[in-house]
Amino acid sequence: MALLTILHDPDPRLRIPAKPVSRFDAALRRLIEDMFDTMYDAPGVGLAATQVGIAQRIAVMDCAGKDEPPQKIVMINPEISEAEDQQEMEEGCLSIPEYRDKVRRYNKLHLRALDAEGKPYELQAEGLLAQAIQHEIDHLDGKLYIDRLSSLKRERYKKKRDKLAKHAA
Repeated sequence: MALLTILHDPDPRLRIPAKPVSRFDAALRRLIEDMFDTMYDAPGVGLAATQVGIAQRIAVMDCAGKDEPPQKIVMINPEISEAEDQQEMEEGCLSIPEYRDKVRRYNKLHLRALDAEGKPYELQAEGLLAQAIQHEIDHLDGKLYIDRLSSLKRERYKKKRDKLAKHAA
């Protein structure tokens, strides 16, 4: 499979809301496998199609621990139908390297989505999986986790980002 290029903030493509998927074919399944390969290589626990420049409502996740077998989850056209128990959780993002911060997320939720074959499924999630689901859906909506930070923290992040970009150039 192919490794895809992960877009980094402030790439404007990260801010484009994704369109629903309506075609479930071999090309979609190939994209999903490439997304898993890219996510594992990065390494990360989730990757949305918007992070690789594809504005479709597709995300992949695997929140298994290091000593656990893979637990691949594909979310296509996902919707959260219930959520509860908001908490502050530390978060990072493959599109925002070298920066982590705490954001408020629901610790428990109910997800409705389609799998790679277009079959609907539902899932109760909590903890890291619930956090990852919300994070990836934010990407599909054209949002980054830094949008959930206070304006002061966002400014601090932007200064750090710009400083890193300046040193990389």
